[in-house]
Amino acid sequence: MLDLNPRYVAMLHDLIARHLPAEVAVWAYGSRVNGNHHEGSDLDLVLRTPGLQALPAGVISRFREALTDSNLPIFVDTHDWATLPESFHPRILARYEVVRPGAPAPAVPA
Repeated sequence: MLDLNPRYVAMLHDLIARHLPAEVAVWAYGSRVNGNHHEGSDLDLVLRTPGLQALPAGVISRFREALTDSNLPIFVDTHDWATLPESFHPRILARYEVVRPGAPAPAVPA
């Protein structure tokens, strides 16, 4: 379970909704999920597109900027699943929490 004050979880959900496309899933992992965090621990997030393709650089940088500019009292470390080394994926898959499941990608008219 994500160990974060519900007020901050609500703020995080709002930032996600405002700054990331609906189809992007957001997972939390690391110390705030596995229970070995401390008061100063950051929040680790990974963003996953439906096809596990890399996000446009501008999308992730704007989201990171919004997190930095927000009133969240902790640092949020955000990564794109597609650009993380594959050797790191099992570490996340071992224990994570879905913050937002993401929606199916919009259909492209034929």
